Amino acid sequence: MAITWRAVALAALGIVAVLVVPVPGTVLLWAVVVAVACALDAGLAASPRLVAVTRTLPGSVRLTQSATSMVTVTNVGPRRLRATVRDAWQPSAGPGPNRHQVDVPPGDGRRLVTSLVPTRRGDRHADRVTIRTVGPLGLAGRQVSLDVPATLRVLPEFASRRHLPSRLARLRELDGRAAVQLRGAGTEFDSLREYVIGDDVRSIDWRATARRNDVVVRTWRPERDRRVLIVLDTSRTSAARVLDAPRLDASIEAALLLAALASRAGDRVELVAFDRRVRARVAGVSGPRLMPAIADALAGVEPTLVETDWPGAVEVVRARLTQRSLVVLLTTL
Repeated sequence: MAITWRAVALAALGIVAVLVVPVPGTVLLWAVVVAVACALDAGLAASPRLVAVTRTLPGSVRLTQSATSMVTVTNVGPRRLRATVRDAWQPSAGPGPNRHQVDVPPGDGRRLVTSLVPTRRGDRHADRVTIRTVGPLGLAGRQVSLDVPATLRVLPEFASRRHLPSRLARLRELDGRAAVQLRGAGTEFDSLREYVIGDDVRSIDWRATARRNDVVVRTWRPERDRRVLIVLDTSRTSAARVLDAPRLDASIEAALLLAALASRAGDRVELVAFDRRVRARVAGVSGPRLMPAIADALAGVEPTLVETDWPGAVEVVRARLTQRSLVVLLTTL
């Protein structure tokens, strides 16, 4: 049985009775009255066990963005349900006001919404749903805590995506799709053309110049369809904090930005998070499915207090790569 502030106030009124009739029997009599009233009120309250409870969540949310936890309570009992419902979450899920007052007739239901603003990556687990019913007098009631499992997947914030427009514009320049004429950039030889003012003198082809009796330069095109492997170090050094976040979070931001740019450039991207063993891996995914796959894989990665097994990391890289590739190592020095 759970009592309310009204039961406390009723018991406090006994002071007046004691002052009027100052005998020991008055206290005992008033205590019996309060106990009987509370027991009767609790007996008339709806049973919290005759309440069907479900919890609905989005599949995932980015760090610092808001999500909603929707709890649906259905009164399957014969009495009117007057209750307080608490939708409990672990603190890192960032729950807002989570106590809801409900008044539900028999056979009816209510939807209760709790706002969540997570403060950490990973899986945020819901706690129990507590239902405290009260009787018609509001003196006492009954309480039960129900297990309603739910998990909210909190993805990395990817704050560095604000840099994507400028970096993608640079990629378009390299591809020749932008209006800007870019000279001397790229990694693969394309063709020869006459030198114009502003060209990099390092791109002059002196042999071709000697044959043509005119200054000519090499032009380059960016290499495409490369294989890019991002290796993320999750050892103890990644646990050091920079401002309010571990260094690992900065590495995750860099990995997401690099993967987005490489994917837009037409490269094949893979990712491995490693310390003494593989903590996360993304391979064989491309196109619009790549970034969600990387974000989901890195959501639950946390620093581990061990030294990195660098020979093991090299073996993992060699096992993944069978051709010329670009390997990017994200670690702390």
